[in-house]
Amino acid sequence: MRGAALVALAALLWSSSGLFIKVLPLCALQIAFARSLVAALTIALVVRLRGGRPFPRPDALALACAVSYAGVLVFFVAATKLTTAANAIFLQFSAPIYLVFLEPRLAGRRVAARDLTAVIVCLGAMALFFVGRLGAGTLSGNILGVASGLCLALFSLSLKLQRDRRPEVDPISSIILGNFLVALLCAPLALRGFHPTPSQTGILLYLGVFQIGVAYLLFNAGMKHLSATGAVVTGTLEAVLNPIWVFLGIGERPSAWALLGGLLILGTIIWYSLPPRLSRRLPARL
Repeated sequence: MRGAALVALAALLWSSSGLFIKVLPLCALQIAFARSLVAALTIALVVRLRGGRPFPRPDALALACAVSYAGVLVFFVAATKLTTAANAIFLQFSAPIYLVFLEPRLAGRRVAARDLTAVIVCLGAMALFFVGRLGAGTLSGNILGVASGLCLALFSLSLKLQRDRRPEVDPISSIILGNFLVALLCAPLALRGFHPTPSQTGILLYLGVFQIGVAYLLFNAGMKHLSATGAVVTGTLEAVLNPIWVFLGIGERPSAWALLGGLLILGTIIWYSLPPRLSRRLPARL
């Protein structure tokens, strides 16, 4: 219960990103720069105060983890600016369909029938986001949402491998490195004309300290008490709450097709995350 509660709190904080990214009159690179810089400093400070090493020497796997994590943040912020918050978060949560093909190559197992079923359903659900009239911005935002999901899959996989291969190193260090990488890459363009007002600064500090910093500290702590399956199921709370906060805050309504696609993706992820025996029994009980 403790692990699930910690991950649920992390997902609750993550879910607030859509609304604040929407209301900030700053460009995606400026938001990504400020949020990640504050998050990196926040997490590093907490790790240091706890007696840990926030900046161990990274190996190739840690660098891959940091780069893919940076991709998740930048692509998601840009996608949220260009398309609806629902589209951005649901397309990001398509990550498990990529893992279906990536994990077997590393684990040496065959792709099962349920793997292919999950992929086919999720691909069909993703196609629903592109149904109807799409402006250039919405189309670009949806594509960036797909890219965010791919980066999330690579990040999750590299984080898992890092835990298995280097148990002596806290993988939170890759999160710190990834946030610094985002700030470094975005800085040249983000700092041009970057003069946030006091209220905008307050939002940026919240996003960095709590929505990213504290959230990932909670997630990292929760993973010590929770299986990967439990973490995936609990983490879907973010995808459910994100569009709700945006709708309550600014009245943004996702299309009916997007809602259907999102529900299909979430349902498939939950079904796929269950043990095979239990997932086969569910239809008979419903």
